[in-house]
Order: sequence, then structure tokens, then C-alpha cells
Amino acid sequence: MTSQTSSLPVSTMSVGPTAWREAGALRLLTWPALDAPGVDAVVTARSGGMSSAPYDSLNLSLSVGDDPAHVLENRRRLAASFDADLNDFVFAGQVHGAGVRVVGPAERGSGAFSLDDVIADTDALVTSSPGVVLAILTADCVPIVLHDPAAGVLACVHAGWRGTVAGIAQAAVAAMQALGSSPGNVIAGIGPAIAAARYQVGPDVHQGITAAFGPAAAAFIRPDSVPERWRLDLWAANHFALRQAGVPAPQIHVTDISTGPDSAGSGYFFSDRSARPCGRLALVARLPTGGER
Repeated sequence: MTSQTSSLPVSTMSVGPTAWREAGALRLLTWPALDAPGVDAVVTARSGGMSSAPYDSLNLSLSVGDDPAHVLENRRRLAASFDADLNDFVFAGQVHGAGVRVVGPAERGSGAFSLDDVIADTDALVTSSPGVVLAILTADCVPIVLHDPAAGVLACVHAGWRGTVAGIAQAAVAAMQALGSSPGNVIAGIGPAIAAARYQVGPDVHQGITAAFGPAAAAFIRPDSVPERWRLDLWAANHFALRQAGVPAPQIHVTDISTGPDSAGSGYFFSDRSARPCGRLALVARLPTGGER
């Protein structure tokens, strides 16, 4: 993404529009605004799996050192909570970039059972195929789901600071447009990520964010009390990026629950900054298969 200024005002985000759903032993975070048009979109909490410490318990990543048999059982439990088969899932091979891949029935099962056939070099998955379950993994980076109910197009996005700078959110919206979506119709859910109060960054991140967003960056990267350090609000940065891409602010719904321990010490979600190694949460989403789900 090139350096630019924008006439978009940096408005206060509307936060907190998420709700918990129980699915057996699994606890899933949802967006009521996305439930309304019938799309399934959830973020997994840590509970309900079979992985042992330090991956306890619903780790969904095959690349962090956990027992693969435990991960696959965790993924099967997640699939069952969706009334889906693990063969319906498509996993992205994330590289903190701006690569987007449109997937359909032919890609079902990619990355679901092995890293060998993951959708490589991809940080956003887009589909117009009902029944295909998109999945991205995070543990501090921002998970974003995008749905255009009019066009029947869905995307799941992984946005760390590098992806945010590279324009992954805007690239996902553009890929949706190529399938007939209009940014003005997109409903966005921004999920659990590291909170600005815990996300201290150095000069490389500061330079990248300010180069990408210009003067607007001052609203979401602020000086820390430590010299040459800043606090980055990835939620606000991606909220702004989606607005730049044409998604109306009232249609962007940001959770107020962070990864890792929050002020109440909840620790609902894995956090790479809190513990290494650690597991990964999943953002998974699926278009309705016909009518309401």
C-alpha cells in the first residue's frame, strides 16, 4: 500500500458488538450483525479442545509444535459445531502479506489435515460458494470477516501489522468486488487481537504504519512512555483501512475482547506475546447454503 492521505475522518469506533455462542464444550465468539443475514462466522476461544499445555486446549494450528493428532481432533470438534465436515474447510498458509485467494468447491479440504496442501502464501480467503468453510488462524493479529449478503460473497482475513501495512484488508475487498460485491454492502466483523495497551512496537513498525496511512496514522499509533517506542492499535488501523476500501463505518463491527489477559485477566484467547509457544485461535466462516441457516 502506498503512502497516502485521506479525507476520511478518523472517527471513534463502535466496539463490543459480539456475543458468545456455546457449542457443546466449545465457546465461540460471534457477531450478531453477521448472524442476521444468515452467514456463519465465529472465532474460537481456548476451551473445549484436547491439547495439553502450553497449547491447552483448543489449539487449531498444525505449525506450532502441538501433537498433530490433538489438533486434528480439535478441528473435527470445531467442524461438528458448524454442522460441517473437516473436508469442507479451507485453510490459508499465512505469510503476513497481502496475498488473496478466491476458493471454491475444488479447494475443499486444503490444509485441513496437513500443511502439505494449505493454500500457500495467502492471508485472505474469498469465496462465493455456499458450504465452503474459510479458516484463518491468529494469536494476536487481527481476524476479519467480510460478507456481502447482496452478492453472496465472503472473505476471511489475517491482518498483522505487516499485512495491515501491505493493505490486506483493502485487497480482500477488491477481490470480493471482482466477484460482484459492492464495498457499500459489505458487513465486517473485526475479531479479538492484541490491545493497544499491550502492543508496544519499535521504529520499523512506526515507519511502516506512517508510510502506509500518512497523517491518519496518528490516530492509531501513539508514542509510548519509553523512548523510540509506540503503542499500535491494530483494531483501529484495520477499521480505517476498511473505510478507505469503501466499507461504511456503521457496518464495521469491532469486538472489545482482546487476545491474552485483559484488564480482568480473562485470557479467553491465545496470545503469542503472552506465551511462547502457544496455540492459535481460528476465525471460520461459511455462506448460508440457502435461505436462512
